[in-house]
Amino acid sequence: MPLRSAGAPGGLPGPFWWLWGGTLVTSAGGFVVPFMTIYLTTVRGYSVFFTGLTLTTFGVGSGIASLFGGILADRVGRRTVLLASEVLTVAGMLGLGLAHGRVPVLLFTLTVGVGLNATRPARAAAVADLVALEDLPRAYSLIYWATNLGFSVAAVTAGLAASHGFLLLFLVNAVANLLAGVMVYLRVPETRPPPESAGVTDAAGAQRPPHRAPGFPVLLGSVLMLGLLFQQPLVALPLTMTGDGLSAADYGAAMMMNGLVIAVLQLPLTRLAGRLRPEHALAVATLVTGLGMGLTAAVHGTVGYGATVVLWSLGEIVVWPTCMALVAALSPPDRQGGYQGWFLSVWSVSVALAPVLSARVIEASGTTAVWGACLCLAVVCAGCHLLLARLRGERRAEAVPGERASVTHS
Repeated sequence: MPLRSAGAPGGLPGPFWWLWGGTLVTSAGGFVVPFMTIYLTTVRGYSVFFTGLTLTTFGVGSGIASLFGGILADRVGRRTVLLASEVLTVAGMLGLGLAHGRVPVLLFTLTVGVGLNATRPARAAAVADLVALEDLPRAYSLIYWATNLGFSVAAVTAGLAASHGFLLLFLVNAVANLLAGVMVYLRVPETRPPPESAGVTDAAGAQRPPHRAPGFPVLLGSVLMLGLLFQQPLVALPLTMTGDGLSAADYGAAMMMNGLVIAVLQLPLTRLAGRLRPEHALAVATLVTGLGMGLTAAVHGTVGYGATVVLWSLGEIVVWPTCMALVAALSPPDRQGGYQGWFLSVWSVSVALAPVLSARVIEASGTTAVWGACLCLAVVCAGCHLLLARLRGERRAEAVPGERASVTHS
């Protein structure tokens, strides 16, 4: 059962706010990953190829950790995985800052990738354990807001810290993760429900794996497409703007609008979306995202591109936390980690596929085709979300014993 606390801030339980605070701390202290390419090429003097190999190693560790971190969170506990992941991250950060030689760099990079990402499904599962279903979209939105706010702080301060030596970046990052681990150790109890509270069973009473849970494959399919969409501002947008005669500084100015929109509008827009059924809110947000990206092909100048960034950022605000809330609604209570792990792993696959697919489209037809494809993909995604609403509605009508209650809104 979710832990409730009448006197807790925002009506959410105290342990949730400690998880939120840990997210803010680790994001604000997350100096290393954004500066990895600069560090490896300029400080360590490694080749571009080895730097790319190192970043791929980080990605492999991240993908593995997203899936198996969630599975372990279901088997050994959310708190155990959260603490272990912070220990791994601290060890990896310190090792990477002091490492000499290609093999140690690769090993410590893998450790950092595993540590940073194993915590994500465990934290998502703990939030689902702690917070009532009707409050989950707001709770995940707060986590997402903390992540983006912290990243904005890190982006500003990391450059200043790097001027005093890159080792300081690794030390600060390690201290931030150590502090987050201490917060979990002191203030966050184990939230994993007992095995007998499991839900989602078939007609014979046997436990269904994630891919057989009602509606879950549809949600994963939409997540794969959403991941492809939200990578285009990093892949296709800089090429589109430079091809239009704009500079890298112009691209940075346009993308700055993304952070500003999230910082200012995340919480009020989440409250507005909360008036809708989550699948419907997700469908609307996906269409807004697709419209913003589709219009990218028609605008010119920094102001025009900035306006499209604002539009798809409004969709982004709703998409990520609503997806996580739907995953929680579809999950059996004792398998939250595994389901969140599948969600994060599929998202990671889309992140890996987006640059390759986009490059092929751009080479064949130019960047305009990418933005047209984004609009079409968004329409298909919105259809998936409406289908998911229908599937969940039919599932509620069947009233299968043992299934976890769904998130509903009037």
